Order: sequence, then structure tokens, then C-alpha cells
Amino acid sequence: MAQQPDTSKPTSVDPDLVAIPQSKSPKEYVLAGIVFTGTKAYDQSLLTSISGLNIGDKIVYPGGDNFSHAIQNLWKQNLFANIQIFFTKIDGKDIYIEIHVVERPRLGAFAFKGVKKGQEDDLKSKSGLVKGRVVTENTKLSAIQNIQRYFTEKGYQSAEVKIDERIEPNAANTVNLTLYITKGNKVRISQIDIFGNENVTEGKLKSQLKDTKEAMRLSIHRTEDSSVYGVHKYPTLQEYIKDWGFLSPSKTINFIDPYFRFRFSSAKFDQKKFDGDKEKLIAYYNSIGYRDAVIEADTQYYNRKGNLDVNIKISEGHKYYFGNISWKGNTKYPDSILSLILGIKKGDIYNLETLNKRVGKSVTPEGGDILSLYEDDGYLFFHADPIETAVYNDTIDHEIRIVEGPQATIKNVTISGNEKTKEYVIRRELRTIPGDKFSRTEVIRTNREIAQLGYFNQEKINPGIVPNQDDGTVDINWTVEEKSSDQLELSAGWGGGIGLTGTLGVTFNNFSIRNIFKKSSWDPLPTGDGQKLSVRVQSNGRAFRSYNGSFTEPWFGGKKRNSLTFSAASTKYSNSYNYATGTYSKAAGDTSYLKSLSFSIALGKQLKWPDDYFTLVYQLNYTQYNLRNYPGFFRLSDGTNLSNGKSNNFSLKISLSRNSVDAPLFPRQGSSFVLSGQFTPPYSLFDKTIATSANPYKFVEFHKWRFNGEWYVPLTKGVGEDKNKQFILKLAAKYGFMGRYTANLDYSPFERFQLGDAGLSNNYGILGYDIISQRGYPIYTSSDPKVNPDQNSTSVFFTLFNKYTAELRYPFSTNPSSTIYGLAFFEAANGWYTYKDYNPFKLRRSVGLGMRFFLPMFGLLGFDYGVGLDRLGPGVGLKGAAKFTFLLGFEPE
Repeated sequence: MAQQPDTSKPTSVDPDLVAIPQSKSPKEYVLAGIVFTGTKAYDQSLLTSISGLNIGDKIVYPGGDNFSHAIQNLWKQNLFANIQIFFTKIDGKDIYIEIHVVERPRLGAFAFKGVKKGQEDDLKSKSGLVKGRVVTENTKLSAIQNIQRYFTEKGYQSAEVKIDERIEPNAANTVNLTLYITKGNKVRISQIDIFGNENVTEGKLKSQLKDTKEAMRLSIHRTEDSSVYGVHKYPTLQEYIKDWGFLSPSKTINFIDPYFRFRFSSAKFDQKKFDGDKEKLIAYYNSIGYRDAVIEADTQYYNRKGNLDVNIKISEGHKYYFGNISWKGNTKYPDSILSLILGIKKGDIYNLETLNKRVGKSVTPEGGDILSLYEDDGYLFFHADPIETAVYNDTIDHEIRIVEGPQATIKNVTISGNEKTKEYVIRRELRTIPGDKFSRTEVIRTNREIAQLGYFNQEKINPGIVPNQDDGTVDINWTVEEKSSDQLELSAGWGGGIGLTGTLGVTFNNFSIRNIFKKSSWDPLPTGDGQKLSVRVQSNGRAFRSYNGSFTEPWFGGKKRNSLTFSAASTKYSNSYNYATGTYSKAAGDTSYLKSLSFSIALGKQLKWPDDYFTLVYQLNYTQYNLRNYPGFFRLSDGTNLSNGKSNNFSLKISLSRNSVDAPLFPRQGSSFVLSGQFTPPYSLFDKTIATSANPYKFVEFHKWRFNGEWYVPLTKGVGEDKNKQFILKLAAKYGFMGRYTANLDYSPFERFQLGDAGLSNNYGILGYDIISQRGYPIYTSSDPKVNPDQNSTSVFFTLFNKYTAELRYPFSTNPSSTIYGLAFFEAANGWYTYKDYNPFKLRRSVGLGMRFFLPMFGLLGFDYGVGLDRLGPGVGLKGAAKFTFLLGFEPE
């Protein structure tokens, strides 16, 4: 160690150089050498590069700025506590310098004192301290500010932080920091008082303060002496309970203040959120005509209990109304049309936000404004400016000045980001075609059509509109982001009279059948052509097995949106009960069973009228049922059961649907309607003996009608920064009834309606029932809501049903890799056997909560907890009337 040079001090200096700094006449030198001393952590060449000095630079001294710039460059790195430059040698005009630096210490360990373990873990990332980084005064000040900000957000307005800095003895140039934190008392807003509001109630104004809430407001009424104790505010519910003895059986307390709310927020004060709330307060005043409203002052002070009181003083100003609105510059549309679309009349309350929105200066996805009118006809370069032309008394006149510009023609349309999906699969969905006039509606519709494919992240679909005003054209560069659309179903269930049943299913939503023989396309299967292939197997061994498969080509022929679907299924339900011995045996299952074999082909066609949201589908179905030594399914007119025989079900189903929902996984707006009729040939009209034959179901006959309607309505504009997080109201109505061609033959035992439970089939599902779920109830067969469905068996099902649903949904995540939303629901449904018994007001009702998870590989996972309101009664409490259901792979009807 003694032989190593000490670089912590500058080397010796030639005395002849002392005169250089004392010279008053500028001289030019050539920089011939640079040496850094005092550094152990940094490379010489790196520091030379940072300084900006280079060998061969011309140096003027005194008077030059080379050295001052070098010191500034090094100082800006925050690496050094001191920097000095020494002249070490001069040889003619060549000069040699030494730059001596004192390195700042680096951070070793750091710890927080005075906080809980969880808070300490949070502060390790939120404080901004990082082990190994240089410690500066700014580093310590920033850490203090970050810690105080962290506790301010938690309601501790006066948190103090002190830092103890100590040298680490076991590491060179290293310091350890201990941060001592005194949180102080948590400060809650006790009271908010608003002054100067002469025309708007204080309660209405307080409701605009979304993130600044005062403590709980209660009016207390004690029935024992009928006295009212007025309005009291408590920081917490616990303090209220302690003060008033809420849990004491000797005191009955009623809440009679109409402004009372159970607020589970902590009434914390956050200055940043408070500033945002003040802006909302003024925005509310502006929306009701008070455009001059201002907050003159606001004050926060601590009361005797140490909580915060907030005072806000408002100057409302005058209330204004719209006056005359004139138009200038419009040649495409007359004033009358523009005024009708604007929807603002003389005398309406003045609202600048509404005016800008109707004109189109504030773009909205729903359209219906002046800008949308013009852009739908190609006027992409259109803009309109509302100008105040006169203000008199309480009235404001406006002139809306329009620059229409030329109509834009679509020039280039490109697609990028489709790594698996073939470009033609996307391009055939486009309504933005080169050579067409630009249309905003068609851009929005194309966005929807691409999202409906289900192959892409709907949040990342972007049209990339690039106007070219010089030649009056527009380029549209569609970008997409692929997501996994295939689904795997792997589940097990117990029930249906057959015990444990396993299910394995796969669905490939972006399949390519034409590449099935190309080995290079298997990754793991050929994809990219937009076809759908689905295979599903269910089995529990001998008692039950089912095989299902389907294939869909959505653009049959490749030129129009005409879908073609093939599907096939084979099911066997064995009865292992041996009627001869009265015992269960595997051999009995081989001789007593019900089999079904079905095939179907469907052709769908997109319609142009009434609009192109409509689709017409023709579906031809055939199912054969083979019954052998299996009584209980079909009851004959003489009261006996049919145990052996075959049934053939030929039917034609025609469906007319309209679907305008904006997204497949989590719809926010739009609607979906399906009207269908299913018909078999009227065999009984040609053969009058069918009803009395040994097997009246040899050729099944019926006609069945269905209607499903769903509406999605956004109730909010978005919560927080994510505008996609909206409360969505879903309303649904479903109806179904089965008819017969002759009164001599009972309603078909096939294709009926099963109601209740989670929408899962029992063993009777083999008969092709429409399975209608109702959360909070098991499967039921009685039309009387007073009959407890837990006490009646399910063997024969309904020929009519009604169902109504209202769901309030909120998305927790709209990420395509995990779309998650919660819901609260109300349902009412019932089924009937004859039209005579039909009563649309006699329904079973249920309420509950649920969650939905859409995972790319597994599709839908769902949980519902429903309470059957009509199950409640004597001896049946809430627990007995509730039912938990689990969904996998699909959303039931």
C-alpha cells in the first residue's frame, strides 16, 4: 500500500507555473495533457469525455471559457462534491493540466424508523432511494418529500422526516442513511363549509367534490324521548358508536337526515385532489349558466380536535342564457339543418361545454354533432369556431364560423401488427376503401368489425388517420395487436344422476383449413384464415359420453359475409340400473340406454335492409334418438312410458338477428336481438293415426318460437384516468314458446325449455332442450313461485317461458389477456306448460352478485351468488334461499 501513489491529493506543482494565473494578458495555449486525480470509481477517459476537453484544444488564458465549461459539465453529473483544475507543466505553448475531484459518497444501507412493516416496504420503493447511487443533498431532500407525500395521501398532513447519515466503516466512500419518521395524527376533514352560494344548495355543491369528503353526517333521533339531537359529524363510524351507544339494546336510533350516507372513505385531505375538485366545482357552475363563477378564496385550518375544516368562498356571478345563434361559411348544409343538429335554442341555459360538444370541438365517439355530419360526407378538414358576438343583460349571442374545406378521398389503406392473421381476413372487414370518400361512421364501424373478430386487443385497434390537405386525400393506417383467441375447456362436474363427469374441449377461433396439409403451417395448428373449429368430449365412463364438433367458414365463397357452419354430435346416456335385480351394474348400462346422433348445416347471410347489422340464418337439423330398455323419458297418452323405439327429428330453423354491440367480451353500448322460428314437417296432418300409434314420437313434430333482446347502456363517462372503466347497465328480455300442429298429440317431449340453475344440462338435456339459467334457483318444473323448487323433481319441462334480466357491470380490467368485471343482477323468470296457465306477471325473482374472468386460453370463468327471493319463507332463511353457481367456457342464456 505504501508503494501506491496517493491520488486523493493533487500532485506537486512546478513553481514556474504559479505566474500563469497571475498573468493579466490573455495567451493562447495548446492542451497537451489531462490527468484526473481523486477518483477511484470512474475511468479517466470517461471523465475526460464528460468534461468536454480534448487533447489539442486551443486554450486562451486568462479570458477563455474552456475550463469553466469543463467544471460545469462535471458538476452537472452530481458525482462530485468539489472540482479543481491545476496547471502542472508548460512546454512552449503546450500546457498540461490536472483536474482534482472529490467524489460524493454512495448509498449503502438505508432504513426507516417509526413506521409499520407494511409502510416500510412501501417506502423502500416510493422514497426514491436506491442502494449504490450517489448521495446528494437533493437525493435526501427528494426522499423526504416523497415520504411526506406518501403519508399525506394517507391523511397524515404533518409527517416529519429526519435523516441520520453515517459513514459505512466497511466500504470506501459509502454512507448509510436512517430515516426517522414522525407521522403525527391522521387528519380527517371534519367539515366543509361553502359561502357565497346564493342559487345552488350547499349539498349539491358538495356532491361535486368527488375526492374531498367530510366526515360522516348523521341526525340522531332517540325514540325513548322523541327528541332530535341535530346534526353531528364523526371522523369514523367507531367514534359515533362509542358516543351514542349504537350497539346498546336500550337505545333505538333512526337516521332521519336526508343527506346521511354511509361513507366508508376516511375523509382524507389531499391538496392535489382538492385542487381538482375546485375545478369540478367551477365546471358545474359553468354547466348551469354561471360562466363567471370563481372561487374567491379557500381556507383549511385545524379545529380543536385536530381535524381539518375547509372553507370555500364562491362568487357565482350572473346566470346566462343562449341568445341568437347564426351560421357563417356553410355551403353544404343550410342553417336550418345545422341548427336542428346543434339542438340549442334561444333561452336555453348557457353551457360552453355543451356548445363545443354539439359543434364538434370536443370529439365524442357517439357522434350526432356538426363535425360528425360533415366528416361522414368526406369533409375531414372541416372545423367550426363558435364566437361570442354580443353579451347583453343575461343573454349571449353566438356566430358559428365554419370552414368546410374540400372533401377528402381515401388514398392508401395499410394494415400492420397482424402477425398470425392473414391480411385479407382483416381487409374484407374494412369499410374504408381506397377511392371512397372519407366517412367517420365507417371508420368507427370498421373498428367494431375488427374487434368483433376476437383476434385482436380491442383497446389497441387504431385507424391511424393521416390527412393530406395538399391533394385532398387521407391515408388510413390500421394497426392491430394480436391476442390469443383459442380456448381450452378442462373441467369436471358432479350431478345429473350420473356422478362425476369430465369435459375436455378445444376451440380454435382463427383456424385455417386450407393449410391443414402444410406441415410448415402447424404452430401448433394452422391459423390465420378466420375459420372456427371446435371439438368437445364429455364422459364419465360407461354411464355417459358425448362427442361434439363444429366448423364455421365466416366468408363462404370469399366475396360476401355469408357464413357456413357444419356440426355433428353423438351422445349416449346409459342406465346402469338393472330392473330385474333392482341393483346397479355395468352390464345393465350396455343394454339400457338412450343414444342420439345429430347433424346440422347452417347458412347465414348479412342483409342490407333495414341496415347491415341484420343477419338471416337458415339452419337444417336432423337428430335421431334411439331408446332401448330405458323408461321414464317419454310418457304416452295412456299413462305408460315408452321404453324402446327410435325418434327422428327433422327441423328447419330460421333466425333473424341484429347485433350492434361494440365489443364481444365486455360490451359498453349497442344491442343484440334474435327472432327465430323452428319448424318440423306437420306429420299429423297427413297421418291421423300418429297420436294413437305405439310410438307417436317416431317422427317428432312441433314449431318453436324464440325472441332474445339485450341492450347495453353506459351510465358513466369513465372512472379515473381509464375512460373505459364505465358502469354499464345490461337489460335483457327473453321469450320462448312451443306449439303443436294438432290437439290430438301432446306437445313434443323434445326441444322444450329447462329453467333454473347455472344453465347447465342434466341428463334430460340429451333431448335438445333450450337451457335457460336463473341464478339463485335450482332447476324447477313448477309454474307456481310459491312451490319451493328444492322440493320438486325435474322430469318434464316447460313449453313456454319468460325471462327478464338487469345487470349493473363494472370492469376491473379491460386488458385482453385478462378481462375482469363485476356485476350485480336482478332476474325474474318462469315457465308454463299450457297457454291457459300462462301469466306473464307470475315470475320467480332473484338478486345477487357475480364476477367474470375472460382468460385467453380458457375463455370465460364466472361466479355468481344469487338469492331466490321466492324461496324465502317459513323455515327458509337467506342461507337456504341462496345458491352459488360456477360458469366455465360460455355465458348461459
